[in-house]
Amino acid sequence: MLEFKVIELSDKPWIDSLLKISDFRGCEYCFANNMAWRRMHDTRITRFKDFYISCSFDGGIYFTFPAGGGDHAEVLGEMKRFAEANGSPLVIGSVTPDLFPVFKENFPEGSYEITCDEGDWDYVYNASDLAELKGKKYHGKRNHLKKLLDGEYSYEPLTEKDFDDCITYAVGTYNRSDAYDDRSKVCEQFAINTYFENFHALGLSGGVLRVGGNVAAFTIGERINSDTLGVHIEKAEASVEGAYPAINYLFARSASEGFSYINREEDLGIEGLRKAKRSYHPAFMIEKHTVIFK
Repeated sequence: MLEFKVIELSDKPWIDSLLKISDFRGCEYCFANNMAWRRMHDTRITRFKDFYISCSFDGGIYFTFPAGGGDHAEVLGEMKRFAEANGSPLVIGSVTPDLFPVFKENFPEGSYEITCDEGDWDYVYNASDLAELKGKKYHGKRNHLKKLLDGEYSYEPLTEKDFDDCITYAVGTYNRSDAYDDRSKVCEQFAINTYFENFHALGLSGGVLRVGGNVAAFTIGERINSDTLGVHIEKAEASVEGAYPAINYLFARSASEGFSYINREEDLGIEGLRKAKRSYHPAFMIEKHTVIFK
């Protein structure tokens, strides 16, 4: 029977080695993201042979499709036995269309159903598009940036000298939001602290935008796979016009060398966020589905 544990920094070497085998582009397939957001859905992990398995225990049992290599029928069978032994049907998320044959080939027709929520789909952009904002389709973005970039600002890659200022800014934003009862906001603060406390050990990169010497925005990202940079956190001061597009552009310009794509994660079905993400013209979406066994 599978045995799960809370993810720790010491797990990074073996998890990274198995993630590398699959080379998935989804934002859930990178170590720092898994470690930082582990409290959000009571997520725990285990290893089965050469597969990395992540599972949420928040209100039920919800697996992420396993990363690694080997016999999918065997690992999915182990996951199914674990779920059923704990009174739950097997539910697996982050299943992209190219993985559908894994289920078709190993389970009887009608034994499961596939559902999806577009709010879970990741937005993936050409790195060069975000770093250059060239062409007619980005004309409005360039104009929006012009006022801020023509003024007195500074941008630098994140280093330790910036950590305290960024953490203080994030805490101030959280306090002003009056979101003490919002679990997602509380977990976001935990994630931000985790990123900064383990920045170098996690292999993260980031950037900080200052206006008038004060933090106006910061961002943190991580290599997801062989060709994709993931953006995990992006915080910006709403009162500073152009701060959000500026940190997006400046980080892409400074950190995307060697990457073909930038994954800016999902929109969670939030209309304003969806509109903003679509306005940057994604190269493609990572279509994530959920497989629910009957």
